[in-house]
Amino acid sequence: MESTDDILSSLVVELKRGTLILSVLSQLFNPEYGYSLVQKLEQKNNPIDAGTLYPLLRRLEKQLLLVSTWDTSEARPRKFYVISEEGKKVFQCLKEEWRTLSGNLENLLEEERDYGDD
Repeated sequence: MESTDDILSSLVVELKRGTLILSVLSQLFNPEYGYSLVQKLEQKNNPIDAGTLYPLLRRLEKQLLLVSTWDTSEARPRKFYVISEEGKKVFQCLKEEWRTLSGNLENLLEEERDYGDD
């Protein structure tokens, strides 16, 4: 039987997973390469594992939500990603949806506070 801590940890991962695309798209209005994006998100208290980020970047590029370019001007080539025009449209829709969902959830949580034992 799983402990409460294990269950909670798993549920927190699920909650965060639902916000990854919105988080990533929000940070790609200027070109970033994978590792710089990992660092940027971590600095903003929104960490993402590199093993999760790189497949997500490839998927978003395949969906035409991101555009990539290689920078070979330094010793180590880097692939930079930036949000595409289609990606900007999708980002705006997702942002609106997030705000609606977040507001609705906040209302539910407030309702619980009114009736709960807090």
